[in-house]
Amino acid sequence: MKRRVVVTGLGLVTCLGNDVKTCWENLLAGKSGISRITKFDPSNISVQIAGEVKNFDPSQKFDPKLIKRSDIYTQYALYASVDAVNDAGLDFTNMDKYRVGVIIGSGMGGIETWEKQHEIFLTKGPARVSPLLIPMMIPDMAAGQVSIYYGLRGPNYCTTSACASGAHAIGLSFRHISSGDADVIIAGGSEAPITAYCVAAFANMGALSKRNDAPEKASRPFDKDRNGFVIAEGSGIVILEELEQALKRKAKIYCEISGFGLTGDGYHITAPAPEGEGAYEAMRRSIEEAGIAKEEIDFINSHGTSTDLNDLTETQAIKKLFDDHAPKLLVNSTKSMMGHSLGATGAIEFIVTCLSVYQGKVHPTINLDNPDEEMTLDYVREGAKDKKIRAAISNSLGFGGHNTSLLVKTYG
Repeated sequence: MKRRVVVTGLGLVTCLGNDVKTCWENLLAGKSGISRITKFDPSNISVQIAGEVKNFDPSQKFDPKLIKRSDIYTQYALYASVDAVNDAGLDFTNMDKYRVGVIIGSGMGGIETWEKQHEIFLTKGPARVSPLLIPMMIPDMAAGQVSIYYGLRGPNYCTTSACASGAHAIGLSFRHISSGDADVIIAGGSEAPITAYCVAAFANMGALSKRNDAPEKASRPFDKDRNGFVIAEGSGIVILEELEQALKRKAKIYCEISGFGLTGDGYHITAPAPEGEGAYEAMRRSIEEAGIAKEEIDFINSHGTSTDLNDLTETQAIKKLFDDHAPKLLVNSTKSMMGHSLGATGAIEFIVTCLSVYQGKVHPTINLDNPDEEMTLDYVREGAKDKKIRAAISNSLGFGGHNTSLLVKTYG
């Protein structure tokens, strides 16, 4: 028998705040976290803006040795995981550690460490390369370090599927718990791609907005003048828990996760399939698994990247799937304020979706000043809305044609 799974803890590190409360308040207020890059001098790169995490101090939670041995993307994941565990009120002391897992996705892993050590290799020679390069760089180390920090021995791995990595981690964690592999999983995504090397690569492929003179206005999903996404960083971590255990310990329940759709486009390395075929099928499968009517979906947190093809095809997929119900949906884009944190974005936006369901509030899509003629859904342009949400979907779509849809319902 399939077991029910609920969300009992949340943790965030983002350009809009390093805790859930701050980040959520800024989203509802329609505040942008995009600014000029400060992590390096971007003056010789065509793109000079990003969604940087600000005032991050891992020493508040961790000892210097752990910090020194961890790439910044792992530090983000550790920080958000501790907050999520505390939010859930979990105490692992008397729990079966083999029944508690950690699954954290990352698209890039420790690229900052890789870039720095590669420079050392070229300028100072092989003997000066750090012996910690590999364990700091590999994308699975966030999951590994969190499991080590708490001594957890359940399902433990990393999902790497570009911009769908964090969502895949949460969806697969949901499946592991529902099938009985674990009772609790710390799940999510983490990414720290704001390095000169990485930004230059995305800029040169034409994926990023070059609105350097107006950072806060650069990310404009569904707007006629959109011209690329804004790269960002951060981590989103959730606690997924088997329902009966959560009830037994009287845990706070944000919502129930009950559907996970995942597909591949089989089409192109960066462009989505025509008319959003893969996104359509991922959403359809998430609804089918949840066993609800599509008319019960009240809200979609879109992938909404601010790129020409994504915004168009995702809108087409929503219209096709929901048909007459599509105009009744609220559809927003968190990336309008936070930018695109690649492998972390699906987890961050899943948390935003959970909060919308839990609090009955939907944040706005900012910078939608000149709607594209083909963008005719309710993208929540006029500010945050109060809305009782029965069920919601969070979409994440990645380079390589990876599509995920996570469906959550109001619990109770």
